[in-house]
Amino acid sequence: MNKNGQTRKDIRPGLAVDIVLKADQRTGKTTRGIVKDILTNSPNHPHGIKVRLTDGQVGRVKTIIEGQQ
Repeated sequence: MNKNGQTRKDIRPGLAVDIVLKADQRTGKTTRGIVKDILTNSPNHPHGIKVRLTDGQVGRVKTIIEGQQ
């Protein structure tokens, strides 16, 4: 089951997600990775919660990938 990444409480470090990098916002291309840090402080965001992946890339969560830790 996939969830959108607009609600902060649904996202936690160690979760597998698809994010849209700043450079890919026009195309909507997603990058898959594991959440290291949550950068958005508000409880929700219409464009997705901003996160840093374990590899250092920063972007907004498009989809939460269930069942992967």
